Amino acid sequence: MSGPTRRCSCRNPATGKNYGKACPKLSNKRHGTWSIRVELTNRPDGTRREFRRSGFPSSTDASDELKKVRALLDIPDSDDAAGLIAISDMLENCSNSKDPLPDYDETRRRLSAGQALNPKMTVAEWLDLWLAGKKRLRTSGAKRYEVDIRVHLKPHLGQIRLDRLNVPHLSKMFDSINEKNIEIQEGNSQRRSALDELDAIPWKGIENRVRRKWLKAAIDEMLPFRRVTSVNTQHHIKATLRAALNTAIAQRVIPNYNPAEHVELLPGTKPKALVWTAERVAHWQETGLKPSPVMVWTPEQTGTFLDHIVGDRLEVMWRMIAFRGLRRGEGCGPRWVDYSAKSRSLTIATQLVQDGWAVLEGPPKTNSGIRVIPLDEETDELLEAHRLRQEENKREFGEAWKDTGRIFTQEDGSWLHPGKISDLFERLVAAAGLPPIRLHDLRHGAATLMLAAGVDIKVVSETLGHSDTRITRDIYQSVLDDLARAAAEAVVKLVPRAPRAVRTAIEQRALRPVPAIGTADGCTCICTCGAIEMGISTAS
Repeated sequence: MSGPTRRCSCRNPATGKNYGKACPKLSNKRHGTWSIRVELTNRPDGTRREFRRSGFPSSTDASDELKKVRALLDIPDSDDAAGLIAISDMLENCSNSKDPLPDYDETRRRLSAGQALNPKMTVAEWLDLWLAGKKRLRTSGAKRYEVDIRVHLKPHLGQIRLDRLNVPHLSKMFDSINEKNIEIQEGNSQRRSALDELDAIPWKGIENRVRRKWLKAAIDEMLPFRRVTSVNTQHHIKATLRAALNTAIAQRVIPNYNPAEHVELLPGTKPKALVWTAERVAHWQETGLKPSPVMVWTPEQTGTFLDHIVGDRLEVMWRMIAFRGLRRGEGCGPRWVDYSAKSRSLTIATQLVQDGWAVLEGPPKTNSGIRVIPLDEETDELLEAHRLRQEENKREFGEAWKDTGRIFTQEDGSWLHPGKISDLFERLVAAAGLPPIRLHDLRHGAATLMLAAGVDIKVVSETLGHSDTRITRDIYQSVLDDLARAAAEAVVKLVPRAPRAVRTAIEQRALRPVPAIGTADGCTCICTCGAIEMGISTAS
């Protein structure tokens, strides 16, 4: 390490070059500026680097800065290679950015605690680093994280220093989200009222046409319909931030405190699966409203649908979703190599997922989603017939056939599009005259059928690809409640009882005044006379 050096910007008028150390005015201590240069620990790849800083008005100022740099370099032990590199990285960043040197005591504390030495890292910077490290995350999961970060976390918290983030910051963010929700609801209400008024105005008449024109112009200036950030979405935003901060804690970027663990939100609500009973169907037909976002068909309704799609090109896929509970992507993505005719089973090892409008191949939603599903005899026979039809299509298309190896494909062998499959399902449901359900609700219906058939809930959970039976119980609690009531009725029916009318007569007889033993009526059996009178045996 060398001491401070002085230089100036004077140039030789004859050559036009800088004098450097040969400047004749350097004998004046006030001439020029002072600079320092310190050799740092080599980078991990072995390249050299140094800390440079110039522009000090005096030698004393330059020396003070040099002492600070040397003190920071002396914090780690000489044999602490990682510590020396961390300090050198920090000093190199300070040199390049021209930021002031960090506090000695704070740097020493951070290094001893294994924390990052960049105290100015913002929440936005860390979220970008954290998201970049999620390369192996499934596309849908990474997309959800990216939306939470881009739409909510960075706009509200991005500028805050990561190590200074606290619960009030998070509470303020969620308060702002809820205030925005009120604005969105008001805007949606105004737009809906204007559209309803526009529909109610007749087309004929000058005044009506003027009014319609004015309303259309007003509607064009309004914001389009927008979705509010629901309580469930807010819980997901909180979970995203909590995961990012937990990683920061694990890597010792911040102290062992996660404010996302302590912020309070309203409890989220998950819609429960409800069965399309006759009463619910009647209410839907009258009002057009579904009792719940998640609805499942009765066995009879499911049978109606399966009868309606007999002969459909994707009949087997609909059947497997309805009976085996495949997810949409799992139904679109099975391969022939995963089907075993010998064991009559299908291995769910891949799926087709929708990213925007593009279709990507990926693993099942969870590790538990990788599973082997047994098939019934009829489904197995239909699969073999489907294979023959596909071979025939392959011969018809010739070179234009796209050999993707998938069981269910488009006419030319190419991948099915999950979004188009959902649209097709809705059209089939409407054509069958059935109450509406989503394609994913057909999977819920499979679970309902298995539970109603008395299949153990653990087997149901494994068939659906749930990681825990608690997930299955939580989603299908209403169905389980209905089954529990049915079981209670079945238990009561197992015990033989006298007819209800006989029991009622006995109860009325028991309410009569009981005569004393040996009274004039000659009754000496006060405990059984009522039963004897009714002709009922009292034998035990």
